[in-house]
Amino acid sequence: MQLFALGLNHHTAPVAIREQVAFRPELLTEALADLVRAKPVKEAAILSTCNRTELYFATEHPQHAADWFAEYHRVALQDLSPYLYTFPQRDAIRHVFRVASGLDSMVIGEPQILGQVKDAVRHAEQAGTLGSTLHKLFQRSFSVAKEVRSTTAIGANIVSMAAAAVHLSERIFESVRDQRVLFIGAGEMIELCAAHFCGEQPRKVTIANRTAARAEALAARFGADVIRLDQVAEVLAGYDIVVSCTGSPLPIIGLGMVERALKARRHRPMVMVDLAVPRDIEAEVAASGDVFLYTVDDLAKVVDSGLESRQAAVIEAEGIIDERVDGFLHWLDSRGTVPTIRALRQHADALRRAELERATRLLARGEDPHKVLEALSQGLTNKLIHAPTRFLNDAEGELHGDCAELVQRLFNLHRDH
Repeated sequence: MQLFALGLNHHTAPVAIREQVAFRPELLTEALADLVRAKPVKEAAILSTCNRTELYFATEHPQHAADWFAEYHRVALQDLSPYLYTFPQRDAIRHVFRVASGLDSMVIGEPQILGQVKDAVRHAEQAGTLGSTLHKLFQRSFSVAKEVRSTTAIGANIVSMAAAAVHLSERIFESVRDQRVLFIGAGEMIELCAAHFCGEQPRKVTIANRTAARAEALAARFGADVIRLDQVAEVLAGYDIVVSCTGSPLPIIGLGMVERALKARRHRPMVMVDLAVPRDIEAEVAASGDVFLYTVDDLAKVVDSGLESRQAAVIEAEGIIDERVDGFLHWLDSRGTVPTIRALRQHADALRRAELERATRLLARGEDPHKVLEALSQGLTNKLIHAPTRFLNDAEGELHGDCAELVQRLFNLHRDH
């Protein structure tokens, strides 16, 4: 039985494909039970987020999992195949460790993915599909993630525009959790920013966009409200953080609109992040003492300051993961010897019990205890060494030396004994 990882993510598939194969959280338990019941898959867990959908499972026939994956989502496998990856055992273990540690995330080192992996484990436990091998794999992945985060600088510096936007907002507000956030636009950059801000669980999130369908699709993933772009002026005062990134050739938010909003807010501060080029927010807005306006250039400075140390941390983290993969593979290999060890112990115990019963009968007849114990020890010794002795005597030719070396190692012998 081998471990595999199968799926697609933001590296291999666009959101239009990812959304077709996402698992609804309330149906995960049912889906896992169906996977294990209908296919030759012995253990399974499913990780489904906005950036990835992956199956982790144990089987001898990984193709069955791919067939089930496509069939479950009612998508032709040939349509999914260009985006799918399948990792066999070593690569699967390494992949799980990298995912849990944040090395395979859209933003390197982001911590939210670890909680999502733990949710995947919880669903597998509820479905009864986790199994001892996957249980051990995920427990190791959690310890690896902790080691990576505690011994490297992987989470210490900001290396994306989206993460930098959160970082700068937290300079002004103690916590994003208590703030209301307005996103203007619904492109990839806003999607990434929404993932970061929503990871902090803000009080309210709204998306304003010219195209309602795109905004609604994005809002559905993050639990956000949707408004039309022409409604921004009416509601601006109700938001503490505004992040804008559209393709508009002219500013969407002007100085007059901001001044009216500030008056309605009684000059409570606002953070505005303009990621658009050309800019969505008039530069004059920065002159207001109650608005903290950050542009792409401002965020780039934050990103650059953390990039060098983050790259070094990634190298360190990859080294830790490689070592831990070897350790887990060793554990898997050792599990393969368990039946042999169990059989060996049972065989030795059967010999022991036979000699003990014989000695008990002799003692009951009044035989000399010393002679009975001597006979017991000799009988047990002869029976225990009978098989390896015969193994050596039966070895012929070049195999004799190899067999002798094996027995010496097996019984920790030395040639001069």
